[in-house]
Amino acid sequence: MTKPVLTIVHTESSLGWGGQEHRTFKEMVGLRQLGHRMILLCQPKAKFGARAREAGFEVFEVRMRNGIDLPAAWKMAAIIRRVQADVVNTHSGRDSILGGLAGLLAGRLVVRTRHLALPITSRFTYTTLPHHVVSVSEHVRRYLMSEGVPESRVSTVYTGIDPQVMQLDGPSTLRAELGIADSARVIGTVAILRMKKGHRFIVEAADRILAAHPDTHFVFAGDGAQMDNLKTLIAAKGLAARIHLLGLRRDIANVLAGCDLFLLPTEQEALGTSYIEAMAMGLPVVGTNVDGVPEVVRDGDNGLLIAPGNAASLAEAVNRLLGDDALRRRMAERSRELVSSVFHVDTMCRSMLELYRRLLSQRGQG
Repeated sequence: MTKPVLTIVHTESSLGWGGQEHRTFKEMVGLRQLGHRMILLCQPKAKFGARAREAGFEVFEVRMRNGIDLPAAWKMAAIIRRVQADVVNTHSGRDSILGGLAGLLAGRLVVRTRHLALPITSRFTYTTLPHHVVSVSEHVRRYLMSEGVPESRVSTVYTGIDPQVMQLDGPSTLRAELGIADSARVIGTVAILRMKKGHRFIVEAADRILAAHPDTHFVFAGDGAQMDNLKTLIAAKGLAARIHLLGLRRDIANVLAGCDLFLLPTEQEALGTSYIEAMAMGLPVVGTNVDGVPEVVRDGDNGLLIAPGNAASLAEAVNRLLGDDALRRRMAERSRELVSSVFHVDTMCRSMLELYRRLLSQRGQG
């Protein structure tokens, strides 16, 4: 018997475009490919709305002024009824209040996805409004349970990527762009330049790494508030010729393909999509033993875990990998295997679809 097509409305109050929006977009693309109707309900001028519209999705816009904007909730409920949604999936704080309330007013299944490792600010949007909560890691799931979300009402669905998107038609152009010799070692970091991402610890550890491996270069792909501070720190340590600030890049696969290993000494991370992208490129990874990172970076398996905020630990791990070609090759292979088996976008999308169907069935709706 053919299973019914689902209509799923995602709500998002954020105006920006980051990892949260990217995951939701990938889910919308994946479930549309599986035959389901995917709709975005966002604010006017949201970057996500423009991206979704370009991709051919139905997009509805409602101004969400604050969490008590009841006229906005009524408008959202009317849209949810009009499109005959089966599921309303909320994401950020404001839309989880308004969209959650709208979904309940319209009598629909309400699911909230928690993308962050930060402390929650409103238990109400996890314990009362949604029928179920999705976490992006087991770490986030355990935290939500500690905040009062019943174990039966929270599930982990790992963020997935499409390895095909990370493939190149030819060799990487990164080294030629930067004038780096093919024989040199290149350590890649892809992340927004934010204090919690820990770029400064790489700068602090660079001298120790260069002492053991003098031909090493570091590349930081990303932009953000710490750009000027990092430039100043790099210049003060005389490392401008070895630490390359690339700015915001769209060709992440090209950047990673020019690297020998991936390093991100983040101090806070719900899961770490950047690690997964590097793993898809066949890179061993060095990450920090915080939050959801150990669920991606399996210490001694596909990478190494280091203590957060510790430049000495960072240098030791990097030097170990740079000095052992066989270990890097083994970890690179495991990285690819983990992406294929655990962190694949198809796995994410099918897991979300299975969850939606199970929850609808429990409500007698599917």
